[in-house]
Amino acid sequence: MFSSEQEKLSIPDASMSKGIGLMTLSLLLVSPILHAKTEYFVGAGVGYQEDKLDGANSTNGEDATVLLNGGLTINSEHRVTATYSYKDKFSQSLFFASYDYLYDINNRVSLNGGFLLGVGYNDIVGETSMDFIRGLQVGTTYHINKDWSTDLTYRYLHQDFDERDVEIDYTQQVVIMANYHF
Repeated sequence: MFSSEQEKLSIPDASMSKGIGLMTLSLLLVSPILHAKTEYFVGAGVGYQEDKLDGANSTNGEDATVLLNGGLTINSEHRVTATYSYKDKFSQSLFFASYDYLYDINNRVSLNGGFLLGVGYNDIVGETSMDFIRGLQVGTTYHINKDWSTDLTYRYLHQDFDERDVEIDYTQQVVIMANYHF
């Protein structure tokens, strides 16, 4: 008949069964993500930014800002974006990642809202500082065609800058972006 070596090879090992079960479960959980319609984009924009400063040496913090971004949209409802924003006044650079939920009004227009997290580099009153930023954003997107869209967005940010008795109380941005989708 069979030797003990042959019997061991023909009967599945318990750990092998667990491994196959775990792989099957993983495939079932990952399958919806793999079948999601994902669209990538890059863009650039301009806007107005106000930094409300408090303290003894505070100055007007209003200036134009320029932005670059890139990201992805999943199933035309969820957007994840990485953004770089630069404002000449205070040599301010903001790097942040944001998430937006997109609500379609029709096939060309959608409303969006979400949150952002990142870091800001500020040079105010002779002090350069890297600070944590967080905020909320709302806006609207207009799809010009399948390759191009524009965004009009309002952001409210909180930065942790507090140097030499000057603090950034809050930051507001109103920006317009043009995005290329691929």
